[in-house]
Amino acid sequence: MGKSLNGKELGKGISQRKEDGLYIARFTNRFGKRQVISDKTYNGVQKKLREAIVADEKAINVVSSNMTLDEWYEKWMDTCKKNCRNNTKETYARHYKRVKKALGWRKLNKLNLVVMQDAINELRTDNERKNSKKILVDMLEKAVASDLIVKNVAKQITTEITKEEKQPRRVLTVEESDIFLAEAESTFYYNLFVVALETGMRIGELSGLQWEDIDYKKKLIHVRRSMTYFSKDGKYRFELHPTKTNRGLRDVALTAKAITALRQQYFVKQALINRGKEPLEGFENLVFVTRNNRPTTQFLVTECIEGTMKRIHKNNPNLVFEKITPHCFRHTFATRWLEAGVPIKTVSAMLGHSQLQLTTDLYMHITQDSLFKGLEQFEKARQIG
Repeated sequence: MGKSLNGKELGKGISQRKEDGLYIARFTNRFGKRQVISDKTYNGVQKKLREAIVADEKAINVVSSNMTLDEWYEKWMDTCKKNCRNNTKETYARHYKRVKKALGWRKLNKLNLVVMQDAINELRTDNERKNSKKILVDMLEKAVASDLIVKNVAKQITTEITKEEKQPRRVLTVEESDIFLAEAESTFYYNLFVVALETGMRIGELSGLQWEDIDYKKKLIHVRRSMTYFSKDGKYRFELHPTKTNRGLRDVALTAKAITALRQQYFVKQALINRGKEPLEGFENLVFVTRNNRPTTQFLVTECIEGTMKRIHKNNPNLVFEKITPHCFRHTFATRWLEAGVPIKTVSAMLGHSQLQLTTDLYMHITQDSLFKGLEQFEKARQIG
């Protein structure tokens, strides 16, 4: 039991050094080595000791302090990110790969802000810089907790270099929605497009939707899971996971259009089964699938959207119809509901957002439809006045 310089009991493994007053904590880690932690304050050394013990119990600390960033990346992925989804791991790998050549060979304890900033500066966009910085910050934060380094210099990296202008989020007008659906009606994913526009569900949520999640009587979809996929040995591997946040677990109201589309999709699915298209084991009850009755992907949905866009441009040569992505349906859904006067709190709940501000910042678009509606309201009010 250690004591402070004034004789106060400090607890097991903690003492105060006479020469400079520094608080020292020691414990034996899982490798049988004495691990030493220090801080200028008693509370500080207690906190560091707790964090070090937790790190040791979770096996995120390592034996060697003389490792490269590449070596630590492998250890970090294998321990700290062991329970992440496979598609999330792929994302981490992609963001790290951008800086791997410049930084991977360097020793952890030799990394400094200058060399890390140089590597980040070489990336193409601020968005790439932001994502790669996140990986580096997390990696080095765990390295600090493991006593491999004393400071997380990645936190000081600047990511706003080229300062690209953010593109306005694409929202379909009412007329564009009608044009798109009319042209997409003959496509395989028409029912998915309708449900996406009517519910605001993400493509991953729609891909993971199962028939038992639909309550026609109460006019609800119970969003409980999302489809993820990753490439391995040249083939897609699919996994169903619960939504990432508790707010993602939600009930979404079904409009009459959505119900009609879902009932039509049931017959589409039955037709595939009748033609002998066997589903993958574990994915038998999916609502939206491929023509082969296999789980679908955002790539295939996007491909169908692009084909529909080509027909729109071919059949309407004078029409300016900008490119859309699957996520545009979600933007459009939120915008239509807000334009209709639905309380933003309700829209936020439908979208599964964790914060109300996120809904306001991302989805409260001003379209030409709402501008003209506002103009009409203003003109009427002025005439009355």
